Amino acid sequence: RVLMSAVYDRNPDPQAVSLLRPYKEKVDSIMCPVIGHAQEKLTAYRPESPLSNLIADLLRESAGRRLGVKPEVGIMNMGGIRNIMNRGAITIGEVYEICPFQNALAIVTLRGDALLELFGQIAALHGEGLSGAKLVISKEGKLLSARVDDQPIDPGKEYRVATIDYVAAGNDHMEAFKKAVRTVEPENSVL
Repeated sequence: RVLMSAVYDRNPDPQAVSLLRPYKEKVDSIMCPVIGHAQEKLTAYRPESPLSNLIADLLRESAGRRLGVKPEVGIMNMGGIRNIMNRGAITIGEVYEICPFQNALAIVTLRGDALLELFGQIAALHGEGLSGAKLVISKEGKLLSARVDDQPIDPGKEYRVATIDYVAAGNDHMEAFKKAVRTVEPENSVL
């Protein structure tokens, strides 16, 4: 094993720098443009956090634009968030550092009973990124109450949930997604 550290930056190999220059320029042209500004540093933590909830909000908004109808709930798994959003300029590269996996947007329709089961699974995980719903979770990870759009969940009603394809497949301990009435993954919706 060779430890990769700043020691290699002190005397860069001119041939290696020359060889990599066109690739670096191409990657930088894609990853370095500023696409927004954050007024404060956002981090991700359980049971919920500004960054995880922002991503869940963005999933709902994106799904709404694609479907013409905004899903009632948005869910982002904490395991899919791999970095913080620093205060200041936001680049495309920083967005990729936050959500580095090639996930796609998925809109899952669940009956209310399956949605309650899903919320119970989220409670057992002590929270995930959430939009459009309010969960009350005990310290032991039990779901005490759940509401969507400030209303109790109707077990027979269908609810749309915006998430990522990985989670929609029932991964990351959210098996209730496997009870989907239907799942839609819009074309060209890789996040």
